[in-house]
Amino acid sequence: MQPKKTDRALPLALLRARETVMYPIRSLLKEHDITDQQWRVLRVLHESGSMDAKELAKSACVLAPSLTRIIKNLEEKGFLTRCADGKDGRRVVLEILPQGKFLIESVTPEVQVVYEQFEARYGKERLSELLDLLHDVVEQLDSR
Repeated sequence: MQPKKTDRALPLALLRARETVMYPIRSLLKEHDITDQQWRVLRVLHESGSMDAKELAKSACVLAPSLTRIIKNLEEKGFLTRCADGKDGRRVVLEILPQGKFLIESVTPEVQVVYEQFEARYGKERLSELLDLLHDVVEQLDSR
C-alpha cells in the first residue's frame, strides 16, 4: 500500500507530532485548570521576565487575538499582570506574578516526568537531534 500524500506533508506531520506530544501534557495541565496556551505564556514569562504582548505572542507561539483572551484569563487567576513600561508609557509589559511562578515551579516536575517518558521511548539522542532539526527549520524558514 502506497503512503497517502498527507502522510508526507510537513505541516500535517508537525501537527500530528505536536498532538501526540501534547496529549499527555494537556491532560496534566487540565488537572491544574490551565490550557497549553496559557502554560506556554506563563513559561515564557517565567524564563524571560517581563515583555510586551507582541514579543510574548511570538515567543509563546500564540496568535495576538488569542493572547488577548489568554492574558485576561491569566490576570483573573492572579498569574500575571500588565504594567506600563518605565521607559515608554505607551508600551504595556506583562509580568508573571508569584502565583504564576508557583504554578510553573510546581507543575514543571510533573511535565518533566512526561518528557522523561518520551526520552525513554524515543531515545534521548534522537529527541535531541529532532529538536536541533526543528530549531534549524525555524531559523532557515521563518519569514515573520
